[in-house]
Amino acid sequence: MKTDKEIESDRYEARARNALEANSSPAPDGASTALPPALRAPYHRYAQCIREAIEEASCSVLEIGAGTGMFSATAVATGARVVATDISMSSLELLRRRLCDPHNLETRVADMEALPFEDAAFDVVLCAGSLSYGDNDTVMNEIFRVLKPGGRFICVDSLDHNPVYRLNRWIQYLRGLRTRSTIARMPTLRLIRAYETRFGSVRTWFFGSITWLAPLLGVFLSPAR
Repeated sequence: MKTDKEIESDRYEARARNALEANSSPAPDGASTALPPALRAPYHRYAQCIREAIEEASCSVLEIGAGTGMFSATAVATGARVVATDISMSSLELLRRRLCDPHNLETRVADMEALPFEDAAFDVVLCAGSLSYGDNDTVMNEIFRVLKPGGRFICVDSLDHNPVYRLNRWIQYLRGLRTRSTIARMPTLRLIRAYETRFGSVRTWFFGSITWLAPLLGVFLSPAR
């Protein structure tokens, strides 16, 4: 029987291969094009934090769980050396196509629970929506290990506190679109406190817990025609 990690890898491999075979090349700024306007604010803040953290092109940057590069363009645009990792080889191939194979980008198949890099190898580590794809403590310790002293970890993700989001994840699980372990590993306030203990300090921005209502409210609040 396959593990949840193998199931997720197969799912994303198949999805990326289909896109590659269809010669699909999505826009690099995924947060600006693929998400409804009401849900973009966290990702715009994420991009701003990346630009502020990468002060010069000599910085070394690691992205874990990069997938197809939906949120990779901001780091690459700084000119810094970026290593994008994922467990899906085809996803990384699509990532390179999406970003037009820039000279400062390296892609590498890697498990976020066992990063194949030396200690203190990176100035910045990035993660967008992927923390639930690995054991929380193991991933946290791996991120801490590969960061240089004074380095920064920048992450955007959904907290497991909203009942509507939790219901949606269970529906995805029942439809075979998500494994059970990814639900159990969704970030929580307790996990944020664990990162604060491990790293020494954490800056957190919370975004509206009722943004899921935006599409519905738009139906009632849109201007009359």
